[in-house]
Amino acid sequence: MRILGIDPGLRCTGFGVIEADGPRLRYIASGTVKTEALPNGDLPGRLKILFDGMREIVARYEPQCAAVEIVFVNVNPQSTLLLGQARGAVLAGLVCGGLAVAEYTALQMKKAVVGHGHARKEQVQAMVARLLALPGEPGRDAADALGIAVCHAHAGASLAALAAVTPLARRAHAQYRKGRSY
Repeated sequence: MRILGIDPGLRCTGFGVIEADGPRLRYIASGTVKTEALPNGDLPGRLKILFDGMREIVARYEPQCAAVEIVFVNVNPQSTLLLGQARGAVLAGLVCGGLAVAEYTALQMKKAVVGHGHARKEQVQAMVARLLALPGEPGRDAADALGIAVCHAHAGASLAALAAVTPLARRAHAQYRKGRSY
């Protein structure tokens, strides 16, 4: 199975493509989609670059599925909103390319790749290079994207097996407490 991993960002979005054959992983490609050439105020232009970049990556490498890192909430709400919009453009590009998209947190990716959830970027880079037998360490954004793909390669098979055995059902009702549903 060919998996596309994405580490979304408004200035620099990392991507990594791997092939998983059971426990064996093979590196295909990685890189970044950068929007730094546009001025900071041109949010629609940056989002278009991300959307078009995802469509181009899907067309070039023909992955069967994608995995995207879930955005964490920053202290600065404006930064969180901008990152969420970038992530939305990335998701739209992937879905328009016909891919099923899984989502993982940075903590889940770090646990899958390094072994603990509070690993530093350098540790993720080193482990991704080791797991995929790369000649050198990939860049930070590309390493995170490859890590997301590796996480999906390991967890995706388990989740698919669970879904095949156990019917998944949505809750038919929810309790509302102070405007929140549970």
